[in-house]
Formats: sequence, structure tokens, C-alpha cells
Amino acid sequence: MESTPENRVFLFLQGPHGPFFNRLGRMLRKAGSQVWRVGFNAGDRAFWFHQSTYIPFRGKSDDWAQTFIDLIEEKGVTDIVLYGDTRPIHASAVEEAKRRGLGVHVFEEGYMRPFWITYERGGTNGNSRLMDMTIPQMQKALANSDMETPLPPARWGDMRHHIFYGALYHWFVMFRNGDYRNFRPHRSLSVTKEFRLYLARLLLMPWQAIERRISTLRIKHGGFPYHLALLQLEHDSSFQKHSPFETMPDFLDLVIEGFAKGAPKHHHLVFKAHPLEDGRAPIRKSIRTMSKKYGVSDRVHFVRGGKLAQLLNDARTAVTVNSTAALQVLWRGIPLKVFGRAVYTQPEFVSEQPLPEFFAGASRPDNRAYKDFRRYLLETSQLPGGFYSSRGRRQLMRQVVDMMLAHEDPYDALESGRAAPRQQLRLVE
Repeated sequence: MESTPENRVFLFLQGPHGPFFNRLGRMLRKAGSQVWRVGFNAGDRAFWFHQSTYIPFRGKSDDWAQTFIDLIEEKGVTDIVLYGDTRPIHASAVEEAKRRGLGVHVFEEGYMRPFWITYERGGTNGNSRLMDMTIPQMQKALANSDMETPLPPARWGDMRHHIFYGALYHWFVMFRNGDYRNFRPHRSLSVTKEFRLYLARLLLMPWQAIERRISTLRIKHGGFPYHLALLQLEHDSSFQKHSPFETMPDFLDLVIEGFAKGAPKHHHLVFKAHPLEDGRAPIRKSIRTMSKKYGVSDRVHFVRGGKLAQLLNDARTAVTVNSTAALQVLWRGIPLKVFGRAVYTQPEFVSEQPLPEFFAGASRPDNRAYKDFRRYLLETSQLPGGFYSSRGRRQLMRQVVDMMLAHEDPYDALESGRAAPRQQLRLVE
């Protein structure tokens, strides 16, 4: 049977906090497809406004695999849609869906965030098809396109919306979850603690902005060469599933030791926290303890969240586990050292030097190869827009449904020469 919107049945699992999945489902219904949504807690339910298509899952985790199979068969599901592919309920669903030949549509924060989101089929991050692609393969596919590389807008971002929807989601799970007594979060932290951390982060944003500005100014006016360590959330799936470290302090210790052994004595090391770091892990305390251990306390700095550009502009090198912020490093031609699995770990532009040697004198990346890689992503898996602000969702919805309904995934469409024209981001929003 020919695949048309009318014979597609989409089953949505968990999505990003907020109304994005609801709006996506509504547009797929307008295109003629059937859409269903499985909710695992009151937070999922709160943001799905089409009651007749909502399916609550109230069973235990051990019941999910069979429930998912029953839903596929009962509803005639052809595609599943989810945000992130590593949480247990998603990982098992993806495995079963692939076994049955169903479409697997995976959303994730943008590899080129914050101005784009990621849409891939089958998996993202360490499970992405990008992991098996080489730069020459990408360059060959790009021969089928003559479009200019999209530029980011001058002003665009939805961090406050992200934090707000995260706090609201966890409020529903805390106080309205009576119908989902078997629900267990995919992270180790309790829902109550998660909500308190989101709320505290939201309330403390003004004060933390002042602290961040002071720390950044001290580094900018310090007049010393410095190396930048890009931190991630310890509970993030990329860190947990696609890195060699069990905890963030393991990474901190390795970096500070390498810096102490290899960096020139007048160089400094700056740790840049993730913008959503909420204090659940004692990052600053660990950095202070390890810096003292290796005798470099006077040369190590910590900056809480914020925008990366101000620190990157003068950085000599950067290290990370597998943060997507590394793509901003490469865009500037700064040497980069990576320890985990990531879609950008290409030998053309990621250093393979031992860490002390890297800090002593890093080799420069192949910037031309990186620009081809960046252009390839922006013509395939990176879509302009965002999950959390209404403006970002509007921009995203102009393209994403057509890509989901297309026969080919974004990578195959570019290679075959049948990729749809990509939107150019407006420079002023």
C-alpha cells in the first residue's frame, strides 16, 4: 500500500516539557493522519489537549513492553514519536518498533542549539546514523545541494520558557499524579526534589546572572591565556549513555590532572557549567577540592551557566565529554578534545592527542571539513525553531510535519537529491 498521510497512525510517547507535542499531533491530524498519545504521568496529561486520543499508562514498568505491543496491534500503529531515545520506556519501544519495521521519529535538543532542534529517524546522539558517517560521505551528499549555509537569528532563545515548563511539568507530577501511582521517573532524583530544583533555578536566575557576569568579567580582564572545559548535566542521557564516566567528578579530576601536567604555568583553566545546572551535583566544590589536590587552585575558575560566546572568543582550547556546545568551539576553529561518543567526533577536527599534550600545544582542527559537516547537519537533521517558546514552535511547525510524512529520512533525502528546500532563519525576530 502506498504510504499517504491518511494511512499513517502515529503513537506519541513522552515529549519535551510544554505544548510542542500537542501542537505537532494537531497538525498531523490536519494532514489526515491518526494520532494517539500515551501518557505516563499527570505532567504528560496536562500538555495534551485532545482528550479522545489520550491513552493513560497506569501499569508498572514491567507491564510496559506488552502494553506497547498491544497498542501497536490495536491501533494499527505505523510510526512512533518520542523525545530522547535512551530512557527505559523509550529504548524498549524503539527496539520493538524497529523489529516490526515501524517508523521511529526521534526529537532531541539541537546539535546546533539553541537556534535549531534535532529531528532524526531511528535514534539521536550516540544512536544516530551520523555516528557511522564520514566527512567524505557528507561532502558527496552535499554535492546535490547548492544552498547557502543557514545563519542563526540575531536574537533567539527560550531558556526561561524551558525552565518554566520544566517546573510546571513537575508540579503536575507532584500534586496531580494520583491516577499514576506506579509512575517512576527515569532519573534517580525524586519528582519532589526535581520540582524544587527547577523552582529554585527559576527564582534565582537574576542573582545567578549577576554572579555569572562578575566571574566572566574577571576572566576577560585577567589578561591570561585560558582553556575552557564545557560541562554537562550529570543526569543527561548523553553523559550517562555515551561517555566513559559514571559521574561528573570523574571527568573533572581527569581534566584538572591533565591541565596540571601539561599546560604552561601561566595558563588558566575555566569550567563553564551547563545553563540548566541546578546544583544537584556539587560541581563547584569538586572543582575546588581537585584544584587544590593538583596544586593549581590559583589558575582554575568556575562560571555558572550563561552564554558561551563571551568565554569562547578568547579560549585557547576546549575539552568536553560530548556536549553539543563543542560545535560552537569548532565553528571558531578552536582545538577540541572529546572523551565521549558524539555525532561530531570526526578525526578531521577533533584532537586525538593525550590530554597533557593537548594542553601543552594542541593541533588546529580542519576548519573546512567542519564547515562541510555543519552545513550537512543544517540541511538534514537540524530544524530552525524550538520546543519551548511560542515563537520557536511556530518556526518549527512550518517544516517538521512535512519531513515526518516524507518517505525518506533527512539523510537519504539529501543523498538522493530529493530533499525539500530548507528554511533560512530570519536575522531579526
